Amino acid sequence: MNREVNITKRVHLPGRGLRYCSIVLSANRRIKPDLVLVDGREERHPEGAYYLEWYQGTRRIRLSVGKDAADASARRQCKEAELNAINHGMTVSGAGSNGYRMVSEAVVEYLDEVKLSKKPKTLAAYTTALNYFTQSCHKLHLEEVDRKDLLKFSAFLRDEKEQSPRSVYNKFENVIGFLKAQGMRGVVQKNDWPRYVEEEPEIYEREDLGKLLGACTVEERLWWNFFLCTGMREQEVMYAYWTDVNLKASTVRVTHKPDRGWTPKAYKEREIPIPEKLVRQLQARKAKANGSPLLFPTTGCRPKLDFLDCLKACGERAQLKPNDFWLHKFRATFATWSLWAGVDLRTVQQWLGHSDLESTMRYLKPSRSQKVRAMVNQIFG
Repeated sequence: MNREVNITKRVHLPGRGLRYCSIVLSANRRIKPDLVLVDGREERHPEGAYYLEWYQGTRRIRLSVGKDAADASARRQCKEAELNAINHGMTVSGAGSNGYRMVSEAVVEYLDEVKLSKKPKTLAAYTTALNYFTQSCHKLHLEEVDRKDLLKFSAFLRDEKEQSPRSVYNKFENVIGFLKAQGMRGVVQKNDWPRYVEEEPEIYEREDLGKLLGACTVEERLWWNFFLCTGMREQEVMYAYWTDVNLKASTVRVTHKPDRGWTPKAYKEREIPIPEKLVRQLQARKAKANGSPLLFPTTGCRPKLDFLDCLKACGERAQLKPNDFWLHKFRATFATWSLWAGVDLRTVQQWLGHSDLESTMRYLKPSRSQKVRAMVNQIFG
């Protein structure tokens, strides 16, 4: 049985986002550049890349082959010949006995492994990075990937995808991790890695927090105080249970939730002391709890997923800039205020759940309080 390879083009459709569309062929069976079929009508879309598409068993495989229509057609013929040769027990150059591996198939297998061992958020990050990589690199085989392909990938992320320097670095790192998993090390040199400026973590000013909390309901005030006074990550708050809270000892724990398939980052549980004001708020909340094990459930007793939207709405209600408010800023404020108060680095590291001290030291920055200003004036006055 012959194996068929199709060509589609991934284009942006107004109001529908990115879509894989059928190509348009001329009378001599050549691809008409930039033309695709949308709901049965021909439309011109110069943007986007062509993709080869075939099936491996029941699994559909897609491989980006660039923006040139003639090149895409030639690559389709080569791929179809390769699949048919393999289907008839033959080998072709760059496959089979030569030990060459298809980039697309290696990506699919690697993501399957990531799915088994990593969290959904990590899987999503790797999936996006590798999709972008296959869009920028048109090599069929892993063994053909070289240093120049990685440099082009960085430029592709920066120029075509308009990614921030930090995002370019993260996606580059994910692709390097993929290549290492395939036994490909030393593809790039130290100076080839993208660079970014490590920005100082932003924290909330007490005045802005006062305005924010003043515009909140009792329930909302508890949410933001919980984020602020525990330094917990968003998902840690989402999956916090009442059994994690010890009101007598004034502590809250971050623990594994096997019933919900959730584990803490780095698989580390920890305990965090909480102030008396938060204890009192939680006591009042517990008295009105609806029986859900979650601290902050939805009406359907599921984890609350819209904390960020709620925070920005509260910021707008307080007549502050919504873009100045995000959840991780509470964590940065918790860490910075703790260090300013004299809590040692190791303890703050434990409270935050950091695997290394360097991550915690990012928050060890100079205080800009009025007390410090007065000291400076006294020194140089």
